[in-house]
This record gives sequence, structure tokens and C-alpha cells, in this order.
Amino acid sequence: MIMDSKLKRRDFLHRVGMVGSGIALSGIPKFSLGSWHDGKPAVLGGQKAYTGSVISWPIYDNREGQALQSVLNSSQWGRLTGSVTAQFEREYAELLGVGHALGVSSGTSALTAIMGALDVGPGDEVIIPVYTFIATYNVVVLNHALPIFVDTDLESSQIDATKVDAAITGNTRAMMPVHLGGTPVDLDKFAEISQRTGIPIVEDACQAHMAEFRGKKVGNHGLAGAFSFQSSKNLNCGEGGAVVTNDANFFRACTSFHHQVQEGIDKSYRDRVGTRSTNLRITEFQSSLLLAQMTRLEDQVRRRQENALYLDSMLKDIPGIVPAKLYEGTTRSAYHIYMFRYLKEHFDGLSRDQFIKALAAEGLACSPGYGPMNKSEYVQALATNKHYLKIYGKRRMKQWLERNECPQNDILTGEQAAWFMQNMLLGTRRDMEQIAEAVKRIQQYASEIKKAI
Repeated sequence: MIMDSKLKRRDFLHRVGMVGSGIALSGIPKFSLGSWHDGKPAVLGGQKAYTGSVISWPIYDNREGQALQSVLNSSQWGRLTGSVTAQFEREYAELLGVGHALGVSSGTSALTAIMGALDVGPGDEVIIPVYTFIATYNVVVLNHALPIFVDTDLESSQIDATKVDAAITGNTRAMMPVHLGGTPVDLDKFAEISQRTGIPIVEDACQAHMAEFRGKKVGNHGLAGAFSFQSSKNLNCGEGGAVVTNDANFFRACTSFHHQVQEGIDKSYRDRVGTRSTNLRITEFQSSLLLAQMTRLEDQVRRRQENALYLDSMLKDIPGIVPAKLYEGTTRSAYHIYMFRYLKEHFDGLSRDQFIKALAAEGLACSPGYGPMNKSEYVQALATNKHYLKIYGKRRMKQWLERNECPQNDILTGEQAAWFMQNMLLGTRRDMEQIAEAVKRIQQYASEIKKAI
């Protein structure tokens, strides 16, 4: 099912103005909570507040089928002999307004290629957010470099750019901010730090297709950006990814790293080996799916944005529900995740887990988000990893572990973070109203719910 919208980009920007530190709705009638239903929550035996059906994902039609059949019939299934991947790379680069795009096998592969092209290795440090998917950490560790965690800005759920300077040392090789949930980080601050220190910005934009900061697509604001096309992503082909950059030399380095042969040199194929590399290539099938998916991408992004802002306008008036802040300069969020904070003191002490269970009873899937990565057994074990002890020594690894305290992230992950996923935002305005009504209902009956579950 394709979600159409008559809201044009220029009309949307006219209705969405910069206010303070984020984007606010302008000129859209506000829904009055409680105006249509004041019944008990479903978890207490009432009727569900949410009567809609969450849009199934991915959305597809005969365009995807025809694209796959065309590749199948061509017998050119890999990028070495096919032409579909090259077409996708051209169109994706044009879509993002970037000089070069390289299709790869996953978002993790995109970050891996970037780390490889940067020649990140033992002794190097890479600054990353503590609140992110584990792949951001893994691509650093796979190169035997040290990932340096930076605490989270509670208001935005993004990396706190004001704390990056304190994380920089003489060994810092790159800064890798993550546009978590598809919302841009404070790119003004990162740009200032990069210009002052010379440390390159690598944008982990895996969740941020079509997001913009100061009118420019993310992935364009540093040395390179990485995107994911995994099945949950707003642009997807099951598995896949892309590296984007405006630096032609860096693009060639990424291409060589992902391809196991040197690019851009006049030698026969068998003589082009000899560069540190691996195989991260995308297939023609994946690229054909992406070309088909791109035909509906803009409409979907526009709908998510409009619905998210409408939902913001209602949820922000419920005490204890705090939608994630958008930084000044954000002109579009991709809203792969709708992030908000749940403050239980405004819900009679109802725990976040109980709140999520009550939402589930209303027909609404809500997630507590990522856990505290720096405190996971897997991450903490790095301090005693035999290879890291050989490279860095026991003292430095002990210091690394002590540096990774992130108290704000502990608060967020421990009791506040809550997420709705992107396909919930592809519904109708009435769906958004019912989401807000469900939350309000839970708040009104919080003391009873706390006893019941």
C-alpha cells in the first residue's frame, strides 16, 4: 500500500517554522485530548483507544517484482558484470546532493569501508555516542582501535556534542556521530570542532534517509556518511548499505576497500591487487529493489514528518511525556524512530515497563530503546581482551574503562527512553490522535494500572 500525500515540500516548509531549538507545527488545528473517548484503558478491560492498523512494512507492489525479474532475466546478478548498481549509485547520489555514492552489503559494511579507507587501526581512537546500535562500536573494535563513548543529551537522545571536546586526545582519528532515529545531531557543533581540530566527521546516518540539516541532506556534512538499507529502514532492500562522500579520493579508497582490487589505475584485473580490502559488494537484486523503493520515498518521508510533528503537538501537553528535541538547524527528520521520554513521576510511579505493557494492550507497540552499551558485558570485556592488552597495556585499558561513564545515558536507558517505530507514522491524523489519547488514558488510570500489572 502506498501512502500518498498532497502536501508539497514548499507548502510543508511554509507550515513548519523554526522555533527555538526545533521544528514546530504552524497552522494545523490542534486536537483536544479526551474529546472523543474517556473510557478505561484496555489493560483494565476497556476498549482499545487505537482502532487503526499499523502499516505493514516494507511497502511494495509490482514495481519491486518487475525490478527483481528484470535482474533475474539478465543473468547479471552481481555488480561486477551488471549495470543496475551503478544506476542506483548515480540516482542515490543525486537524491542526496552528494558527489559520490557506493552501494555496499549493509550499513555496517558502509562504516567498515569508511574505517578501512581512513586506515583506522591499533592505537587510534574513534569518538562515538554511547546511545547507538552495537555496529557503531563494532566497526571500531574490528580495527583494534579504541571506541571512546560520549554521553547522551537527554533532551534530544542524541550524542551530546558539547562533551566531545573532552573526549579528544592526540590519538583521536575520527568523530562518528549517529543521527539516531533519523534525526540530525548538532552538526553545527561538530563542524566547529572538526574545523578547529582537523578531526574528520563520519556520519552514521544509517537510520536517517532524507534527513536534512540547514537544508542539506545528512551524509553531506563531513568526510563521509554511511546509510543502511536493512529491512526495517525507511529505504530498504532487506540488507544493504551505502557510503556517500564529496571527496573523490576518499571515494576511490572506499571503493577499493570494499572491492578487493585497486580502483582508478590502468592495470589489468589480475594486477590490481595489493591494497588492504575485503568484499562488501551489494548485489544487482538489492540495487533493483532500492531503485523501486526510491520512487515512493519522498511521499513516505513527508507523511512521517507531518504525523510526527502533529503527534508532538499533542504529546507535549501530557505531563511526563517529552518528545525528543530537534536541534536548531534541523530542517527535516527522517523519523525512523519517534523518540520520547517517559517520566514516571507524572504517572503515579507507573514503571516504564508497565507503561509499555499498557500501550501494547491499546494496540500500540512501544520499545524501551537501546540499553546502556558501555555497561554491557560484551563492551566491558574489551578492557581485559588479550589482543587489546597487548596493544594498549593493562593501565590504559583500565583508564579506558573508567572514561566510559555516561550518567545521562544511564538515566535515559534506565527509566525514560521510549520509541515508536517509523511505520506507525505512516497512518492517518486520526491514528496520531488515538495514540495521544491512549497515552492520556494510561496517565488518568496509572494508579489502577500499577496494581493490575
